[in-house]
Amino acid sequence: MSSILTNTSAMNALSTLRDINRGLSQTQDRISSGLKVESAKDNASYFAISETMKGDSGMTKAINESLTLTKNSLATARVGTETMKDLASQFAARVAFAQSGGAGIDEIKVELDEIVKQMGTSISQSTFNGDDFVSAGDSIATAAVVDSTTGLITTNAGSNNGERTLDVVTGITRGGGTFNTTTISVKGVDLKEIHAEFQAIAADLKTNYDAAADDAAKQTYLANTLIEAEKLLDRSVSAETTIGVAEKSIETQQMFLSKLSDNLDSGVGAMIDADMEQEAARLQSLQVQQQLATQSLSIANQAPQNILSLFR
Repeated sequence: MSSILTNTSAMNALSTLRDINRGLSQTQDRISSGLKVESAKDNASYFAISETMKGDSGMTKAINESLTLTKNSLATARVGTETMKDLASQFAARVAFAQSGGAGIDEIKVELDEIVKQMGTSISQSTFNGDDFVSAGDSIATAAVVDSTTGLITTNAGSNNGERTLDVVTGITRGGGTFNTTTISVKGVDLKEIHAEFQAIAADLKTNYDAAADDAAKQTYLANTLIEAEKLLDRSVSAETTIGVAEKSIETQQMFLSKLSDNLDSGVGAMIDADMEQEAARLQSLQVQQQLATQSLSIANQAPQNILSLFR
């Protein structure tokens, strides 16, 4: 039956064209945004999961950035301990040189006083953003840490022995709503104490040397002084090692956090990013379908014209 009021073929062709246009619009949105899941209406489950993972990734990156400050503080402290060790080695070398009689005690004392002065300067400058790891004690600076329950960044002061603890987020237990953490213990060192002992040796060197009864006593005094200087050198090396181990621990944790955030971002991308090759192919296919559907609708709309021939 033919009707001039209801054109079923045109209605079907129009419905097909609408579906094709809807798909074409969706594909164009994906190509322009690069996302196949841009909002909850696209895929509610993937959207919810991706938003949660984005939050986890953002938090992990924030913790990583906060650790950068501590790492920089430790790196600065390590430079200070390295300088202290080098100067301590020079100090011991000059005392040994004094034993050989290669220079007078007055010249040696001048050199030792200058070395001690350089030690003090290097210690005072081995701080970063007010954070001091080379003057450990009751007043060691606070450090940024993460609460293992809330994940919030707070500050934590070191104990009286110059040790501070960093609870670093390593993951999230979503079921229990808690943060997985690892603890990194960072111990400060007391270069000021070592410096003070070097200072005392240098200050009393000439007086004690001149007070010795004879050459044998003078040599004994210098030998004992060298022993003390070498002990302080060993303490300087130990201080450098302590700071170096702490810095490496922070660096290792940062590498882990970087990889973790990269994996989270990769997981998010796998769920919501558009496959551009696939979308490009689909776009071309839909454009052809659109042209054919338009042609089909045009043909269907011409059908009522054929009814006129019945009245000729």
